[in-house]
Amino acid sequence: MMKSIVRIVLVLICIGCIGAYVAYDTIWGDNLNPDVDKHILYIPNGTTLTTLTDSLATNQLLQSTSSFKRTATLMSFADAAIKPGRYNLSSSPSNRAIIQKLRLGDQEAIDLIINNGRTMQEVCDNIADQLPLSSAELYDYFMSPNLLKEWKTDKQNVIGKVLPDTYKVFWNITPEQLAVKLQREYAKYWNTERASKLEQLGLTKAETTTLASIVQKETNANEEKPTIAGVYLNRIARGMLLQADPTVVFATGKFDLKRVLNKHLRMDSPYNTYKYAGLPPGPICMPSKPSIDAVLNHAKHKYLYFCAKPDYSGLHDFSSNLVQHNNYANKYRRWLSSQGIR
Repeated sequence: MMKSIVRIVLVLICIGCIGAYVAYDTIWGDNLNPDVDKHILYIPNGTTLTTLTDSLATNQLLQSTSSFKRTATLMSFADAAIKPGRYNLSSSPSNRAIIQKLRLGDQEAIDLIINNGRTMQEVCDNIADQLPLSSAELYDYFMSPNLLKEWKTDKQNVIGKVLPDTYKVFWNITPEQLAVKLQREYAKYWNTERASKLEQLGLTKAETTTLASIVQKETNANEEKPTIAGVYLNRIARGMLLQADPTVVFATGKFDLKRVLNKHLRMDSPYNTYKYAGLPPGPICMPSKPSIDAVLNHAKHKYLYFCAKPDYSGLHDFSSNLVQHNNYANKYRRWLSSQGIR
């Protein structure tokens, strides 16, 4: 009889130990799927515990979704505790650690890359490709009267208030939060040193950005940008037309235009600097920081003209008189024709 009781006690102890081990492993054991390279979990607004576990299962992030559900119940992790965001689960291998991370909203910032868009619509398209925001939502916000007033700009110049760069942001950032971050970086860029150079230049920030956008579209070679900026500033000082081909391309809306022809130069648009004096009403693209700095640190010279070299280098020949410039231009036209570019 005594032996039977002992056996029963030992069995119960074993069962208890096994149960404790299973419970421990369910809560504290590593539950990440080792066959997945990146354990990234995206949680959009309105996610419930059911849709969350469905997402974990669909993306095969865990070894056992059922054990995650049991742990969530034990930890009272319900719909109201779920915070949207982008979470890297790699450093939180257990169910308990994952739930703690999600409960705290401990998400990882991403790199939002904003490139040199031609228009604000292109910029919004680019941002929407990286965040759970629609391009239309972003565009409407950036073009809203309230934001334009806050940024002290207009629809033609708002693109100049956004600097191409890589921004650390949370995946579920709102348009309002993004605007605050962009404006903070813009203010940081226009530091005391640049403000002093701007004053010496005699242009506003908006005008400088617009000129920088033209320089941006004239060349990809940063070493040439200060020289090209100097050409345009010399022309402005003499009251000459800028006659910048990139502004004409922008006016046509055909951004893949290979060759600017006389019919394009006759276009009646405020962006046609062959027809209207001074700078166009706004940037023709989002200029890079080197392009803006090229205007602020423009080269001082006597050049009034420049023409692309007759090759694929992307560089230019500069001249201070029209005769020399026409010689360069004729060579370039002949080269274009020889390349079959009409």
